[in-house]
Amino acid sequence: MRARANQDREPWVLVAGSFHRRGGMDKLNAALASYLLDDGHVVHLVAHEVEPLLQTHPRAVVWSVPRPASSYLLGEFLLAKRGREIAGEVRKRWNKARVVVNGGNCAFGDVNWVHTVHHQWPCRDAEAPLSFRIRNRLAKMWAKRQERRCINLARIVVANSERTRQHLLQQFSGLDPNRVCTVPLGADQEFVPVTPGERQQAREAFGLARDERLVVFVGALGHDTNKGLDTVLDAWERLVAVPGWNTKLAIAGSGSGVNRYRARIAQKGLQGGVSFLGQTDQVPQLLAGADLLVSPVRYEAYGMNAHEAICRGVPVMISANAGFAERMGAAMAPMLLQDPTDARELQTKLVCWRQTPDVWCSHAKQLADELRNHSSRRMAEQIVRLVQGSS
Repeated sequence: MRARANQDREPWVLVAGSFHRRGGMDKLNAALASYLLDDGHVVHLVAHEVEPLLQTHPRAVVWSVPRPASSYLLGEFLLAKRGREIAGEVRKRWNKARVVVNGGNCAFGDVNWVHTVHHQWPCRDAEAPLSFRIRNRLAKMWAKRQERRCINLARIVVANSERTRQHLLQQFSGLDPNRVCTVPLGADQEFVPVTPGERQQAREAFGLARDERLVVFVGALGHDTNKGLDTVLDAWERLVAVPGWNTKLAIAGSGSGVNRYRARIAQKGLQGGVSFLGQTDQVPQLLAGADLLVSPVRYEAYGMNAHEAICRGVPVMISANAGFAERMGAAMAPMLLQDPTDARELQTKLVCWRQTPDVWCSHAKQLADELRNHSSRRMAEQIVRLVQGSS
């Protein structure tokens, strides 16, 4: 695709796995790309997947990178290679061009926007098939090797939370603290307060009675247990016996571990109160009917699922070691999980929440006003100003 030239703005090259609105870091990368395009820049997108809205933009240049045999490792290798090539070519034509990579995905000495720190994120796949565990460790070895190389090479490192920034400085001792900046993440404008009509429609869709509550879990359901659904199900088995619990659980996500989780639910006899929604792009609608989002993650550089829930006015219960925890504030501190593997701690906190759900909803709505003021567009604007002001 040929982009319409704009002599008033320097071109940017963004190297990322994907640019789309379905969630996670892909959504954040798409937000940065959209902001730059709207601001008049020619933007080169080097990725495995780019959403149609960005592909068809007149100033977007899309460089598609395949994943041979659906291999993560091969795809990462090709993305790193192609990203360096495109960035180098653009820099030759325009020496003021900006290049943004993510973590260890491409070694180029300009801007590294870090969404996760692999050196802080161990494999947690004891129940996975042997073949998966082998592949998982190979992928982790590659990710850590690339991460060290790429972050040490960067001119500017942008962290998504202060916790991520501290992890980077602890892990890479040669990293100059002045090169590492924190830019808080922002949510899309669709994550706004739930209207009474939306809530009623969502609750009817879940078949909830007037006195029933709904807890939601949103995350990947792979063989790796990092997202903590195993802890949720262990706690849920105890909770169904608690008098007055009267609460349902909805699980949104997909992955290689779904069948194992389904079998676990059947074994525990929880089918009546637990539903699997699969992969969904209807998270705002799901949150409209929710009373709480639970996320006992082992490692989470940030936690956009929690951020988006709060923006809709839904309280969250998340691990204290997640990056988003630093934005929870004193009022929400009792909702932080000190040990994401402790089902009893989660059970205790869920019982306390269930006794006064409206109180926690009120706290969430107060925090939501603050978070919505820092939208994904404002996040992108802050990153761009930081980069442009550093030259």
